[in-house]
Amino acid sequence: MRFWGHDSAIEASFFIDEGALKQIQPSANATESGFLNAFDCNRDLICATAARKYVRGSRGSYDLLAADF
Repeated sequence: MRFWGHDSAIEASFFIDEGALKQIQPSANATESGFLNAFDCNRDLICATAARKYVRGSRGSYDLLAADF
């Protein structure tokens, strides 16, 4: 699942894979709606993890994997 974050006028793209979503919510159904629900229910954790991986001016896209959680 791809999502975007903003740092002032800078936009960064993030990708969280299925393994990461299953790591943070093991009961998530392995369907599109199940993964969307897992993302919505864990948005604060996902955003905090994305903020830790983000490096201003470094690159345009970041991958969030199960090991990041």
